[in-house]
Amino acid sequence: MPDFPILGLRIKNPVVVGSGLLTDQERNIRRLLASGAGAVVTKTIHPSPPQGLDERILRLPIGMLNSTTYSKRPVDHWLRVLRSCAQEGLPVIASLHADTPVELGELAREVERTGCRALELGISCLNDETGFGDDDPERVFAYTAETRSKVALPFSVKVAVGDALEERVRAAVAGGADAITMSDTIPGAAVSPLTGELELGGTYGYSGPGIKPLVLAAIWRLRKRGFDLPVMGCGGVGSGRDVADYLDAGADVAQVYTALHTDMYGTLERIVAETDGILSGAAPAITPTMEVAT
Repeated sequence: MPDFPILGLRIKNPVVVGSGLLTDQERNIRRLLASGAGAVVTKTIHPSPPQGLDERILRLPIGMLNSTTYSKRPVDHWLRVLRSCAQEGLPVIASLHADTPVELGELAREVERTGCRALELGISCLNDETGFGDDDPERVFAYTAETRSKVALPFSVKVAVGDALEERVRAAVAGGADAITMSDTIPGAAVSPLTGELELGGTYGYSGPGIKPLVLAAIWRLRKRGFDLPVMGCGGVGSGRDVADYLDAGADVAQVYTALHTDMYGTLERIVAETDGILSGAAPAITPTMEVAT
């Protein structure tokens, strides 16, 4: 399998482990890389993450809801981890966010000093105390431009599919982004059959197979309209076929996360092997079809 360039990294395959609870520990990051990941994105590092939140995940028949936000580990801890990984040349992408653009720029500058080679701006989390996500193009531009003014590192801006997507993507590009990660979780809810109330107490982030068609369509439309920055496709990846679909739709690499909550390392190894088989021509690139009633 050829190298896949993304954010200045030349990774060995297009399967990138996305940011989340599973990437909140250095030992997990290292083992995910040893299990075949092309790169790993850390859980989002925040200088002052919300405290006292009830952070949980809820498995659904298809996908997952989560009320999690940012890593609770202090910045100094992450700087040590990133410095160690950089010294070994490991393809680790640091996910960052902060309460203000200025704070994010300062955090990015601290991370750059560790030798870390790539960043992802996790500014679209809809589970934090503001609940704003990345719905405002001006907000996206402010965070992106401030980060670009502080660092030379390549970075991707993570956005969620939904209203004003193209305006938000254009704002990230205007602010100096080197790539786009699409998509973060989208608002979702589930009802408890026992109480009739919303599970987790409200609307939180949905991830899993249900958003894959939405993200594929969004990437395809961007490419048709001339968008040429690299894209990390993210949403519903659970097989090599899913990775290939993202590449065919115009993504440069694909992030996998939710599927790894079941047999994390074994699932990753399977997805990487399936992807290798499809891209090398050793396995048929067949997408299952559905019968349509007439």
